[in-house]
Amino acid sequence: MTVHIGANKGDIAETILLPGDPLRAKWVAENMLEGAVQYNSVRNMFGYTGTYKGNRVSVQGTGMGIPSISIYVTELFKDFDVQTAIRIGTCGGLGKTQLRDVIIGMAASTDSGTNRRATGGLDFAPIANYDLLKAAVDAAAAHGVTYHVGGIASMDLFYDDSNALDVLEAHGVLGVEMEANALYSIAARKQRRALAVLTVSDHIITHESMPSEQREKSLNAMVEIALSAALNG
Repeated sequence: MTVHIGANKGDIAETILLPGDPLRAKWVAENMLEGAVQYNSVRNMFGYTGTYKGNRVSVQGTGMGIPSISIYVTELFKDFDVQTAIRIGTCGGLGKTQLRDVIIGMAASTDSGTNRRATGGLDFAPIANYDLLKAAVDAAAAHGVTYHVGGIASMDLFYDDSNALDVLEAHGVLGVEMEANALYSIAARKQRRALAVLTVSDHIITHESMPSEQREKSLNAMVEIALSAALNG
């Protein structure tokens, strides 16, 4: 057990999905995994392990923001030997993206100071694992959803009145969220595999927002793509 994860060695699979929302972790366990058993409820950050198509998979909530996901990813890699971690979540779309589109994050920029602190002041640009990325692209194409592959950005401020989002869009960033950069960066240091598969739930430029009744179907596609990538990447 660790400070934040009340599991024993072996309770967590080598492959894990990481939604920010712990209730989404519960939803994935109940709707996508077979024989799921809860291994964590510390701070109500739920974690479960089950099987998907005969393969052992875990799902763990991480909370919002780079500091929170950094805690869980570090413990999962260091103390529970997780080898493959895929973030699943929603994001704000930029540029040509539209509501319900899936974004597969090739690289994750950030304005967080933790990125520089971890690298001695360098502007390190962490990237996804290529095998997972390719498998996710193949799965998205087979699934028939509209998807995009490219850069995403993990930003510290949810409510941001600066021109940062305009700058990101000008540089071709596809979507904005709050966690993927830390996942990619920690995975690079620990020599693990990481990917982020995101659903556009809101569009930052057009101010459109996905109606609640449409979210489940769209999120279901995202989870299936992530699971397929984890198994085939």
